[in-house]
Amino acid sequence: MSQLFTDRLWQRVEPIWRSYLDHPFVKRLGDGTLEKGKFKHWLKQDYVYLIDYARLFAIGSAKAEDLANMTTFAKLLHGVLDVEMDLHRKYAAEFGISKKELEATEPSAITTAYTSYMLNLSQRGGVDNVVASVLACEWSYNYIGKSLAKWPGALDDNFYRSWIEMYSSNEFTDLAEETKQLMNQVAEGKPERDLAQIEEIVVKTSQFEYMFWDMVDNKENWPVNA
Repeated sequence: MSQLFTDRLWQRVEPIWRSYLDHPFVKRLGDGTLEKGKFKHWLKQDYVYLIDYARLFAIGSAKAEDLANMTTFAKLLHGVLDVEMDLHRKYAAEFGISKKELEATEPSAITTAYTSYMLNLSQRGGVDNVVASVLACEWSYNYIGKSLAKWPGALDDNFYRSWIEMYSSNEFTDLAEETKQLMNQVAEGKPERDLAQIEEIVVKTSQFEYMFWDMVDNKENWPVNA
C-alpha cells in the first residue's frame, strides 16, 4: 500500500506540533491556569486571523477544478465562519468584547506575516497551494484539542473547556480530515519537485503557528508603537 502524502507530511510536522503541547500558552489552556489577558489577546488576534483564513477557502473554491472540491472548500469555509468564529464571539462576550471590537482588532506583526504568506501563495499558485496553506492550522488545532482532552482535569472545571471540546470534537475532526483528504487528492500524481514545494508550505505554516503561540503568550502587537 502506497504512503499517503499526509503521512509524509506528518513525519515532518509532528516534532513541530509536539512542541506546541510544551508551549506555556497551550499547557495553561489545558490545565486552566492561562492568564485571561493572554487568552483575550489570542481571541482577538485569532479572530482577525480567521477572517483571512476564511478568504483562503473562498480562493480555493474559486480555483477548484470540479464541483466536488468546490463543495468541500465551501463546507470548510462554513466551518470557519459559522462554527469556529462563533466560539470566539461567545468567549468575547464573556470578556465584554463586542463583535465590532473583535473585527476592529489590528493584526499583530506575526498575524500579518502569517496570513500574508498564505494569501500570497494561494493567490499566485494553484489549488494545491491553497490546501497546503490551510492544512497546518486545521489539522494542528485538532491535534492540540485531542491531546489536551486526554489531560487529567482538562474537561472538568476549566474556563477553557469549550475551547478544548470544540477543537477535539467530531465535527472539527471531520473538517480536519476533509482537509487532509483534499491534500492527498491534489498531491496525487504530482512530480517530486511539486510535492517538495507543497511540503515546505506546510512546514513553514507550522512554524508560523508556533510563532503565533509565542505572540499571544507575550501579548505582542508590533515592536514599535506608531
